[in-house]
Amino acid sequence: MSGRANGNAPVSALAQPLRLPPVGRIAACVGLFLLGAVVGVAGTLVQPGWFPGGLLLALAAEAGLCLGGALALRSRAGAASAAGGWVLVVLLLTASRPEGDFVFAAGAGSYLFLLGGIAVAVMCATLAPGRQPGGVPVRLGK
Repeated sequence: MSGRANGNAPVSALAQPLRLPPVGRIAACVGLFLLGAVVGVAGTLVQPGWFPGGLLLALAAEAGLCLGGALALRSRAGAASAAGGWVLVVLLLTASRPEGDFVFAAGAGSYLFLLGGIAVAVMCATLAPGRQPGGVPVRLGK
């Protein structure tokens, strides 16, 4: 027995060769990445201005984008793309410039935004609904 399936038995998805995703799906992931970057910049500017409401608004916008991306693509890739754009931009904005200018002050609100935003991104990317295989339901009684 070589472990190969015969001609009429269904083959597991793990045994299938890898294929590139469709172009529309790649474009949607790139768009969600860019939207995540825009939400990161907007949250960076809003959160110190209206503390604590701005902080809650910025984190809610990020969570909405990540969950919306996951539901739109019906996979965790949508949430991970949006979260990746957000994290990249926010981490780039934390660096100070040679002139001494900075975007984030060393306050509790900035740290809550950074750590809370990363926590929201991780939660949305891991708890988003994943792709489910088609076919007959697995549980009995469905």
